[in-house]
Amino acid sequence: MSRDPAPPTPTLSQLRALIAVAQAGSFGEAAAELGVSQSSLSEAVGRLEAMTGRPLLRRTPGGTVATAAGERVLAHARAAVQAAGDVLLAAQDSGELSGTLRVAAYRSVATHLLPPALATFRRAHPGVRTVLLDGDTEETDAELALRTGRADAAVVVQGHTPGLHLTPLVYDEYLFVAPAARGDHPATLEELSGQTLFLPPGRDQCHRLVRQYLEREGVSLSGLTENPQDSVILGMVAHGLGVTILPRLALHPLPGGLVSLPLPGGLSRPLALAVLPWRAHLPLLRAFTDTLTRTLAARVPGGPPTPPPGAWPPALH
Repeated sequence: MSRDPAPPTPTLSQLRALIAVAQAGSFGEAAAELGVSQSSLSEAVGRLEAMTGRPLLRRTPGGTVATAAGERVLAHARAAVQAAGDVLLAAQDSGELSGTLRVAAYRSVATHLLPPALATFRRAHPGVRTVLLDGDTEETDAELALRTGRADAAVVVQGHTPGLHLTPLVYDEYLFVAPAARGDHPATLEELSGQTLFLPPGRDQCHRLVRQYLEREGVSLSGLTENPQDSVILGMVAHGLGVTILPRLALHPLPGGLVSLPLPGGLSRPLALAVLPWRAHLPLLRAFTDTLTRTLAARVPGGPPTPPPGAWPPALH
């Protein structure tokens, strides 16, 4: 009895080519990143398009972007390429790990929380190369980097990332920041309403959390001014041009000329380490998760790795 011929199946190299061009925004840049010729990259994408029967990429004045069909294909392409690599990672023994671990995190987290854990992890697993990705920009948003396969793990705000496997880490308290000349008497909601309030841009998770808090408390946002750089915001506040609300980690060490105080009613962001659920069992990710939680727990003498809002490792004050 004859069998129907198997349908054509894309190769991993073709899927990698599509992903690289979509991510780089041009065939030239993608070819340079992959170390192949532009013609071979174009051929690989062309064969993939021939199999799907429709264009997956289109050229625009701003660069090469995915078509609607291409966006749908990209999600599966990234999963397929990642799954192929995970075949080898799944076979590893937790005592002899190798490969690359890419972690996306907010700059404040990358500065104050991750370095001790990464140093401990490297000593225990010298065969693993660790890469830290900036999770504060639109291009490298921590959650987006994780979902698109550019990161293996990401530090995110718990409760705002559905569909991910989360390991709670710590609470990061938000603080009201004003010129030091104001004094250290408690902050009030009236004070927040009465002057210019500097915050990161609206797409930023910090902005969204603070805005929700202010709206819940009935604080007017008429004086809201956005700026993407924490250092610029703090400089403006230090010179009496307004006030701000930022996480404690982003304020360490607090620059001169400023005072930081708890918010009325309190506000914290619960930080968690996120991985894709179907990858949580991989020895590499399990080992890093265990190392990070142990390192953070050790920095809170006698305390759990998820202290209540306001409690924090003394070294960070």
